Amino acid sequence: MQFICYEKCGTCRKAKKWLDEHGLAYDIRAIKEAPPTEAELREWHRKSGLPLKKFFNTSGQSYRTLKLGEKLKDMSEDEQYRLLASDPMLVKRPVCITDDGNVYIGFREEDYRNLTI
Repeated sequence: MQFICYEKCGTCRKAKKWLDEHGLAYDIRAIKEAPPTEAELREWHRKSGLPLKKFFNTSGQSYRTLKLGEKLKDMSEDEQYRLLASDPMLVKRPVCITDDGNVYIGFREEDYRNLTI
């Protein structure tokens, strides 16, 4: 399993703690040092089944500075993918990708319970 996170993010720390407490093995990828590519974001979006808007870190400084709450609805998916790939801090974290290809964005304990099944 791949765990993509930002070490200073409280949600990432909470998710990592949950994975550790449940004895789940994962490889950490620091999102700032190894940002996701546009191709990866497209694949994760497709596999997640979530709306693309869910991939944006809406509480982050970059999101607020760019006033994306107002602009996203007028942007094409291609523009949104390019934007996400241009700034890793815009991507909602953590991103958890299981070995069988499931993608989880953010941390919801009820979703993470599926990792142990």
